[in-house]
Amino acid sequence: MTQATPAEVLAYVALGANLGDAQATVLQAVNALAQLPGTRLLRASSLYRTAPFEASGPDFINAVAAISTRLSAPELLLNLQQLEHDQGRQRPFKNAPRTLDLDILLYGNAVINSPDLQVPHPRMLQRAFVLVPLAEIAPERVSDAQLAALALQTVQPLPDAKPLSPASKAR
Repeated sequence: MTQATPAEVLAYVALGANLGDAQATVLQAVNALAQLPGTRLLRASSLYRTAPFEASGPDFINAVAAISTRLSAPELLLNLQQLEHDQGRQRPFKNAPRTLDLDILLYGNAVINSPDLQVPHPRMLQRAFVLVPLAEIAPERVSDAQLAALALQTVQPLPDAKPLSPASKAR
């Protein structure tokens, strides 16, 4: 008996870093998303510079990527945590500066509320560094009112900082 292939799910992942060469790290992480098992990178936003929000350290480099994946949400989370670990991510205290931070924003239409994962991301609507790049690649997911509510949070696009074109073949 053959096992059914899991259906592809459209997911959005927030990427951020503020230690080391944050820009290069975020670009590498976007490309690494395309290498995850059963996953295709569909779109990636431009890169944005933002001051730390509820965090400390240097400015962050942020982006959002849209992926199509056959991984379950918990499997995707584990893979994202492995990518963070591979970049030297440590968690000495809440909101510590980080070499790489990857968060699942949306996973299809799923609502997940477990100790390890909450989807939709519980704070995404409070963070311009998430909504601005999300609006760039999925304008139907972000309203003008949501963006206006965060107008005081500065999000600066980086000139000529766009991830490479997405890979079209699932791994």
